[in-house]
Amino acid sequence: MLKIRNLLKNAKGATAIEYGLIAALIAVAAITAMASVGNQLENTFQDVNGALANAAS
Repeated sequence: MLKIRNLLKNAKGATAIEYGLIAALIAVAAITAMASVGNQLENTFQDVNGALANAAS
């Protein structure tokens, strides 16, 4: 019975899971932000490409 109580009081596993969930949330947020920045960067390069093409004409 004492071992079961000690096992229930042990919070190391819960803390590790919480850190894992926080890391996963940060990763999802970073991927979303990078995808948005990538799309904006692609649009900027397309605008520059169009301006250079018009300037060459």
